[in-house]
Amino acid sequence: MPGGGASGYPQGFYGIGVRQDLFPGEDDYFRRNPNVTGMAAEDDRIIMNPYSRLNDAQRRAVMLNEAARVHMRRNFDAPQFTLTPAQTERFKGYSDDEADVRATIAARILSGDMSAGDATPEQTEYVSRLRQFMGVR
Repeated sequence: MPGGGASGYPQGFYGIGVRQDLFPGEDDYFRRNPNVTGMAAEDDRIIMNPYSRLNDAQRRAVMLNEAARVHMRRNFDAPQFTLTPAQTERFKGYSDDEADVRATIAARILSGDMSAGDATPEQTEYVSRLRQFMGVR
């Protein structure tokens, strides 16, 4: 269900809009943090960091991750699974909100990002339902 535009950049990705025009605060943040490759913005659109250097496959993985974040925030049940001790340690300092960490881990599992750590059966089952909801193959 990913869509494409004439510019080569998707206008929507798994049902989530992609905004290319960054707000000044977003642009400043991305400029200062080239390691942050994209995000699910406050307006529930995917925005990508123009200062990061991603190939097409990496860009699509980030966009899938961020589309999942928006779906979990707005259209799909938020993850309630338990974090492993290794995940808790790995994401220490990432966010004070454990719900945000769970959503991050679920999105990363979905997009194949190994930084999510070893997924538990409970996490895998949740991501399987999210994958089906989003139509990800």
